[in-house]
Amino acid sequence: MNWVSGVRCQIQALQAERRQWRAEHERFKAAQRAARKAGKKPHVDHPGPPPTGFTLLPWLLMGMGSFSNLLQGRTPNPFIGSLGLLTFNSLYIYVTFRSFDRAKREAASTRVALLLMGLVTTGLALGYGGNWLMFFPLLGLAVGAALRGPWLGRTGLLLTVYATCVSAVRGGWGEATNIGYATFLSSMVTAAILGLSEAVRELRAAREELARRAVEKERLRFSRDLHDLLGHTLSVIVVKSEAARRLAPRDMDAALGQITDIESVGRQALTEIREAVTGYREGSLATELTRARSALSAASVEPVVRQSGVPLEPQTEALLSWVVREAVTNVVRHSDAGRCEITVESGTEQARLTVTDNGSGRPVRRPEQGIGGTGLKGLTERLAAAGGSLTAGPSPRGGFTVTAELPAAAAEFADAAATAPRAS
Repeated sequence: MNWVSGVRCQIQALQAERRQWRAEHERFKAAQRAARKAGKKPHVDHPGPPPTGFTLLPWLLMGMGSFSNLLQGRTPNPFIGSLGLLTFNSLYIYVTFRSFDRAKREAASTRVALLLMGLVTTGLALGYGGNWLMFFPLLGLAVGAALRGPWLGRTGLLLTVYATCVSAVRGGWGEATNIGYATFLSSMVTAAILGLSEAVRELRAAREELARRAVEKERLRFSRDLHDLLGHTLSVIVVKSEAARRLAPRDMDAALGQITDIESVGRQALTEIREAVTGYREGSLATELTRARSALSAASVEPVVRQSGVPLEPQTEALLSWVVREAVTNVVRHSDAGRCEITVESGTEQARLTVTDNGSGRPVRRPEQGIGGTGLKGLTERLAAAGGSLTAGPSPRGGFTVTAELPAAAAEFADAAATAPRAS
């Protein structure tokens, strides 16, 4: 039978939620004990048990007066009364358990169940009166649990007026006032409490998601910066080591100069890695251009550097310095070029960097599968996050050209650029 399977699935889902909550509760208690042992203030953000329809079941005790009337034989037509009581309780349980799932709460079947509850409540109230009028506050509670939206206020007021009028017909205005007040209070307070509870849980989930994303962004930033730092530095060290090896047999002084440069590059790399770990490193375009000249010269590539225009913002300089570092590294490693031109043009609205070589014109090798956030593709995302662009490809006159363009005032995009995810 389908309904039996549905009930079984619902019970299994509730049991799974309960087990998950118990596991979270144990972790919470362990964290509390560890905080107390460390002499810190215990963490008080307890997740609480998972919200389910069981939290609203005790309110069915409001109908015990009607049940007592049935048992004592003071209810005419007890069969109809028993059937009405069973129907109301079944609909109440159905609605309240569906009220803790947004999709089920807003489904048409839940609205139909609420309407049937209203008809059953009206029939029992008009037929028996007395304790049976207490089903109106229970109906209000179910309405508050299921209708947590813009229609709650109007529906609650209409239900209150309706419950008051029906109760006045059966029990007089004195009792009708109490029933109307209880109906309004139960619907509004239930909606407020459950809505607040749901908002707190959504905020907690959003906070955990933001914390997780912040950790992921920091990992991406660190891995990206570490790659860019070490990739360039190791390439320079390799090139200068080869130059020192070639020069050693015929010109020891020149070889010692290359070895001194290797030592300087290594020390600078250590400093930059320390700064990258603490997150305070900012690139300097002038420093990067000087290093580019040195690396290109050591690789027997003639460097030509041109810079003109107004001073750049520090954040714009930092981004362009990364482009210079990556582009020069690619020239040294892949281009087989004999000449490399680096041009920086900065205006009041835009900064433009162009790195052109006269090599083979072949595109740089793509990152290997599974290695993300490397090379020009990652820099393209960096500049795009800062409102700029980066293009790379063979030049019409031969060789390879990398062009980067950025707004001159890119400071407002600095955080986005620093944490932009790299492509895989």
